[in-house]
Amino acid sequence: MSAVIPVVVGGDIGAYALLRAFHERTGERGVVVSRLQTRAFADTRIADVVVANVDDADALVAALVSLAEERPESRLVLLSNADWYVESIIERRAELEEHYEIPMCSAESFARVESKEAFQADCEALDIPVPRTVPVRFDAGAADADGDLNSLTFPVIGKASSSAEHHHAEYPGKKKVQHLETRAEVDDLLERIAASEFRGTYLLQEFIPGDETQMRSLTAYRDSSGLVTLLCTGRVLLEEHTPGTLGVPAAILTEPYTDAMDAMVRYLDRVDYRGFANADYKRDPRTGRHVFFEVNPRIGRNNWYVTAAGANPADFVIADLDGAAVEPVRATREVLYSVVPVGLLARYLPDRALRERVLATAKRALARPLHNPADGSLKRRLTIALMTWNYRRKYREFYPEPTATGH
Repeated sequence: MSAVIPVVVGGDIGAYALLRAFHERTGERGVVVSRLQTRAFADTRIADVVVANVDDADALVAALVSLAEERPESRLVLLSNADWYVESIIERRAELEEHYEIPMCSAESFARVESKEAFQADCEALDIPVPRTVPVRFDAGAADADGDLNSLTFPVIGKASSSAEHHHAEYPGKKKVQHLETRAEVDDLLERIAASEFRGTYLLQEFIPGDETQMRSLTAYRDSSGLVTLLCTGRVLLEEHTPGTLGVPAAILTEPYTDAMDAMVRYLDRVDYRGFANADYKRDPRTGRHVFFEVNPRIGRNNWYVTAAGANPADFVIADLDGAAVEPVRATREVLYSVVPVGLLARYLPDRALRERVLATAKRALARPLHNPADGSLKRRLTIALMTWNYRRKYREFYPEPTATGH
């Protein structure tokens, strides 16, 4: 059987990490389809870059079909690490499956997973802890709270129920995640959203105490036979703080959390899921339990921690596509995943024991997705060095000192 060629819609660090994983496994050059030539793919040798209007579903499908028609003998697998691209691919699956293998969930499973309201209901049925939530629905420029806003205990977290619906909405102060300290801040935010084109549901959630080091990340793959073949968990050490990437892990220390892995298996089985999934959850210091916030219907931007921990995501995709038996893996090798300089990361770890452990891990097992020996031209190395150094400026501007809440 011919080699699998990955085609990834995206263009960010996570897209590069996924293509790097496939390249390390097969040696084949992949393809990234993105809105523009990003710095993550500057002068890359592991992938061809196709620039297209990926934010328009018709243009995206046209670009993907055209790409496939140029490679009629290639075995192409279509992937993405962004909700809105996954949604477009799933909605147009009938057209795209004429050219691609698509190891993704059904439209029904996507809608159920992507809706944070449905996710909460499923978790409650499975006795998986979730935060208390008040949904606010937007229709025709008005906000309608499905619950009592006066019952909120501050601070609260605000985020859209559907990341895909929220992606195209524009309003002043838009962020992926909002940290709201008062009822006045909630009212102001809801007014701004109501004045926009957003017509979905926005969630106001209980804030679970603790800083960013209490956050956790989980990556899973469930194959077409219904077997969860890949699980890997990690402790978030630092999140990104620019408005467009707020809440995305910038550094993760891999740690095995059996309770979270078991909960993820139960959840994916309940919704009859296929493909990659990425969960965000947090340890609640009041109970010691892991509280789940959401499951994203795709692999995460930070997926390189999985490969570095000894479980290459490409292996599970290829085995699934080939119908090959694979022994389920729970990756437990300790590695430090980081896109920021280690010295900068250490500044945001006030706990001395954790900081020392992280620095020791960095010396023996530092996983940096963009620092790829197979993609090491001088020009690219300089670009990646500048990207990495630029994080110092970003944190100085948006998050100059660590806080007890991470906000």
